[in-house]
Amino acid sequence: MKVIVIGGTGTIGGAVVEQLGQRHEVVVVGARGGQHQVDIEDIAQVRALFAKVGRVDAVVVAAGALHVGPFAELTPEHFHVGLRGKLMGQVNVALVAQEFLNDGGSITLTSGVDTEHPIRGAVAASTANAAVEGFVRAAAIELPRGLRINAVSPTVLQESVHLFGGLFTGFEPIKGSRAALSYASSVDGAQTGRVYRAW
Repeated sequence: MKVIVIGGTGTIGGAVVEQLGQRHEVVVVGARGGQHQVDIEDIAQVRALFAKVGRVDAVVVAAGALHVGPFAELTPEHFHVGLRGKLMGQVNVALVAQEFLNDGGSITLTSGVDTEHPIRGAVAASTANAAVEGFVRAAAIELPRGLRINAVSPTVLQESVHLFGGLFTGFEPIKGSRAALSYASSVDGAQTGRVYRAW
């Protein structure tokens, strides 16, 4: 299969590229690196990306900006970071991808463990991540041509503990390679409307 991995130059995305690359042709897309570059918040750039790459069998998104900060200091603008980045960025990809996916193809988006296990400082992030999961469940019942859509909800990775570990006290970090298995289950499996929990 031909698979686009958006965010494929990041920590999770890199592990997904390595996992899927064992079986599939992977097109690596990043914000600044990879074979192609895209800002998923700009649907025109997303359309241009797919026009270059052409028809594919699967799309994975492991990207999207979020704001982290104390609830008492949040403003609407802080929420907009995640709503534009993590939510609408991924929604943009899904909206365009349905036109370029072969019959039976799949879309895999990314939410986060804080959707079900809230952590301090992540109210805005949890809001966007929960919206991603709601979108996936709703879109799954309307996609045509046997297309599938799922989400992966990863916890903090061992490779990222030095950056985010302070937010995830009490959580057991997992290797990126383990999180990547959930993306592989979505891409290579048969489920739709599902949230794979990588924790």
